[in-house]
Amino acid sequence: MKPKLKPLSDQIVVLTGASSGIGLATARTAAERGAHVVLVSRDDEDLARASRDIQDRGGRASHYVADVADGSAVRGLAQHVVSEFGRIDTWVNNAGVSVYGRIEDVSLEDARRLFETNYWGVVNGSLAALPHLRSGGGALINIGSILSDTGYPLQGHHAASKHAVKGFTDSLRLEVEESGAPVAITLIQPAAIDTPYPEHAKSYLGVAPKHLPPVYAPEVVAAAILRCAEKPERNVLVGGSGKVFAASEKYAPRIFDLMKEATAFEGQQSGLPARDDDTLHRPRPGDGRVYGNYPGRVLQSSAYTTARLHRGRTLLGLAVIGAGLLVANRSRN
Repeated sequence: MKPKLKPLSDQIVVLTGASSGIGLATARTAAERGAHVVLVSRDDEDLARASRDIQDRGGRASHYVADVADGSAVRGLAQHVVSEFGRIDTWVNNAGVSVYGRIEDVSLEDARRLFETNYWGVVNGSLAALPHLRSGGGALINIGSILSDTGYPLQGHHAASKHAVKGFTDSLRLEVEESGAPVAITLIQPAAIDTPYPEHAKSYLGVAPKHLPPVYAPEVVAAAILRCAEKPERNVLVGGSGKVFAASEKYAPRIFDLMKEATAFEGQQSGLPARDDDTLHRPRPGDGRVYGNYPGRVLQSSAYTTARLHRGRTLLGLAVIGAGLLVANRSRN
């Protein structure tokens, strides 16, 4: 059965990792467009503040404290939402953390905790949401990364977790489609985004980590997520650099390896002191911000992603341009 997704203004939307970054940006935008958003994270203080802020702006919002690594807590979240609102229309598995350091330096305890959040958090959320989405139809949206398709130095465990998220999501989609359930399953793969992500990460580098450009605004990802909440999509790369990454990995992997070796080691190290209050094992209250501290230019849009998500409009625009050029050419002749 082909999924029929509701207009966002009629939806109950659950967002994990919603106390900061992409999750918070998505919650705010969804509420502005009329959805009731349920914000979820481990951080009660920042969640409550974010929920109140949305309400003060006239939006509909509530919050629920849960660690996505705890399957029973996530199942409790799903049951709470259904009991409170009667249904779930879109569920976004966005919670994520990172560790910067050479793989041989990162402790297995930290690597396992990263996977508990980034991979098992997606699994727990998907399995909790699916029974409810199956009954009423809806969208399940998992957040991967452009690193879902390639390796990357100093973020090896993070890249591995995002590979796992992609494999899980693509496999789950096949099984859900074959069963005939009216559920759209989407993988969103963002490029580098200006959120507190590097500040929240644990660093083994001796310095604070940083993004390499190009870096995009979190609203670019939020727009892609919410587009997929209304229109079924399979996998969506956010940011033109993501398409470059994917193409380079496919067609010139060795050259791409050499480029990453030449740029990604030094380029991910800021030179500033590393923080000792990362959010890998516990939240950091009082830091519920959408934006990070990236010092360079932040791109506010992505022509590639816009074209990818609005193919009809893009093709029409190209046709109009082509027709105009044809007319102009004939008039000169």
